[in-house]
Amino acid sequence: MSCGEPHETDCSEVLDHLYEFLDHEMPEGDCTKFEVHFEECSPCLEKYGLEQAVKKLVKRCCGQDDVPADLRSKVMGRIDLIRSGQAVPEQDVAMGGADRPAAAAE
Repeated sequence: MSCGEPHETDCSEVLDHLYEFLDHEMPEGDCTKFEVHFEECSPCLEKYGLEQAVKKLVKRCCGQDDVPADLRSKVMGRIDLIRSGQAVPEQDVAMGGADRPAAAAE
């Protein structure tokens, strides 16, 4: 993922350490570099927003800070399908399953 523009902090570095940023587990100087990167790079900002939203949703629904790996994988898989156009969110809600294949939801 990259916007194709050069940045002081490479997109791959930002994405590799995204959860450290989200969890406030990195030095302030690195946080500042990431914030500058997000201002310049909309694809990385979008990924940050998605990860932040998933983390907040799980915390609200599960009452815990850590997202279970299998739940995160399922949610991110559905998000990827929806973003690629292979599934429609309204169908998933109506059919009641986040782990249902797109074809089964129709």
